[in-house]
Amino acid sequence: MSALSGRCVVLGVTGGIAAYKAVEVCRRLVGEGAHVVPVLTAGALRMVGETTFSALASEPAITSLWNDRSGPIPHTAAGQRADAVVVCPATARLISDLRNGRSGDVLTATLLATRAPVVLAPAMHTEMWEQPSVQENLAVLTQRGVTMVGPSEGPLAGGDSGPGRMAEPDEIVAAVEAVLTVPDLAGTRVLVTSGGTREPIDAVRFVGNRSSGKQGAAVAEEAAARGAEVVLVTTQSERAAGIPARVVVVETAAEMAAVVELEAPRADVVVMAAAVADFRPAQPSGTKLKKDRGVPAVELEPTADILAALGASKGSGQVLVGFAAETEDIESNAVAKLRSKNLDVIVANDVSKEHVGFGHDTNEIVMFTADGARHHVPLTTKREAARAVLDVAVSLMGSAGDRDTTDSRERP
Repeated sequence: MSALSGRCVVLGVTGGIAAYKAVEVCRRLVGEGAHVVPVLTAGALRMVGETTFSALASEPAITSLWNDRSGPIPHTAAGQRADAVVVCPATARLISDLRNGRSGDVLTATLLATRAPVVLAPAMHTEMWEQPSVQENLAVLTQRGVTMVGPSEGPLAGGDSGPGRMAEPDEIVAAVEAVLTVPDLAGTRVLVTSGGTREPIDAVRFVGNRSSGKQGAAVAEEAAARGAEVVLVTTQSERAAGIPARVVVVETAAEMAAVVELEAPRADVVVMAAAVADFRPAQPSGTKLKKDRGVPAVELEPTADILAALGASKGSGQVLVGFAAETEDIESNAVAKLRSKNLDVIVANDVSKEHVGFGHDTNEIVMFTADGARHHVPLTTKREAARAVLDVAVSLMGSAGDRDTTDSRERP
């Protein structure tokens, strides 16, 4: 379940040209299950329509301190109800007003009347953004705990380009979700593997699989958002961009096994989301095999079973999560893997289904735990699937007698 689900989010919109993007922010927040209360300034109403936000949000837009449908004191009511307040675009004027505690309209009044976390998405021309007074206001607000998302560099209104372009809707929604995410993995180490290994046949060819590394990357990103110190061992370095983790790039099963062997003893949670090859060419060629020499005989040999080794050496209190990509007998195959490899959780998916597993942005998973529990997650985003996996891992970390709070494992 998203951290936004069931939470009240006040969406403030000001009179910047980027206000049109706030419509998509509103839609995405609602789509994530948030109860969205739009608050529009008079300037915002010159850029976007009140009806649009009233139709997309969870309740009608608040546009004035006076004669408003939400009650006699709309700013106080909205501010007190809010679990978070996000303003996009946050203009130089709004930033200045908030820094100085000035209540000049219904939005600034709402900001002053809330104790909820505040997220600002600044947007303005480069010259305004670079003004020392604006930068000072931003620094003060950041010191007070206000979260800033963006701006980025790119095309601006008027045809010029530079820093000051408002962050994209997905970045803004992610920032709101982050401030509402419970840091239940703070103080823990999480080791995640991702991507499909490549086992060389010759200098240019390899034996591989269809794994994109997206699910493992989503687990690493979610773990970091929840406060964990994350190590991501991956064959897909491009998936790691922007994830606050220590990233180790590998290619083969042997390389992954060597890194995991070193990192696992220091991890509280190990999530083996990588699709590790079961077999590799026994005698790879150091040069390219030429087709005019005929079809080569490629003899295969088994790779190291990383997951089984982790299960055999699992430390006290460590939670070990494995993955099983199946096309038939999903439950029986997954449970057999769970038991034979001494796992705490097995995450199974039917990769023969449409939009599930390899290469997709979505996944449908079923988790089985060593205590016999079953958790089904219908088709959803891989980030939501990652959240569900870590929810189960956290619940097992808290099991009575399972976690050694003195943790004698080596830590550098």
